[in-house]
Amino acid sequence: MRIYNGSPTLTDTQVLDFCKKGFLILEAVVPDAINRRVVEYLDKNTHYEPTEILQEEWFVENVILNAQAAGAVRSLLGKNFHLPILMSNHRGTCPLPAGGWHVDGNSKFGPELNYLQVFYYPQACSKEWGPTELLPGSHFYFNQQRFMSHLQNLRGVYSSASPAGSIFITAYQIWHRRSASAAKGIRNLLKYFYWRTVPPERDWVIEPGFNFATANYELEGPKAGEQFRSSCNASEMFFWLCGQQETYRVLGGQSWPLPAKRLDQPYGFPFERPGRSYVPQGFGHE
Repeated sequence: MRIYNGSPTLTDTQVLDFCKKGFLILEAVVPDAINRRVVEYLDKNTHYEPTEILQEEWFVENVILNAQAAGAVRSLLGKNFHLPILMSNHRGTCPLPAGGWHVDGNSKFGPELNYLQVFYYPQACSKEWGPTELLPGSHFYFNQQRFMSHLQNLRGVYSSASPAGSIFITAYQIWHRRSASAAKGIRNLLKYFYWRTVPPERDWVIEPGFNFATANYELEGPKAGEQFRSSCNASEMFFWLCGQQETYRVLGGQSWPLPAKRLDQPYGFPFERPGRSYVPQGFGHE
């Protein structure tokens, strides 16, 4: 099984943003010549699992090991993550109606991030081609498809409409669906997975001055769930990714990590106790 040994590319802020939203969009990162070659390949291999494409070195080098995409995955999954061994293609003949909101099967909910679900558009996917829609922050919302399929227009939905060669990286359990399409023709959307092999640690691009106590953990825009719940969810995932899951705590009330305009450091920050302030080296205030 192949692994990746490259360098991380995401910063503290970008990793935290992924924790809040549950996805990251990288537009037009695959060269046009490769996109065209992929489409030609998929016109010949129309199976819903064209896994054989993972044996093509030109595809692995330019898509699976794409510098920007692999660097982002490396930031989130750590060193020596496993490369995909299965390829799926959500290939459809448009126009098509909108699909139902769902989370993919075998989803686990919680702060752990041990694998990533990744999508790649080898063709431009404008609104007319029915791009995948994502519900930001929903990777923390446990639900079952039979309770979601009747839902239609949700507040705060993000459309993944993107130019050819775009890759979007998601938490596996995020709510998503295919939007309705009006164009006529074949739409390809490849989907594959990367897997963690090492324990989590703060092993990405460290931002000087990044302050864990005052960082904004709240998801901006419309959201579901209880007020400020997104701050608790995102901060817990962020601490888990930093390898600090054993120290994470939330006191409740107006304490950390709720966003507010305070006079001083927020009460309840996990590494601060009455009478002392302690932050492990390489983790807290830089």
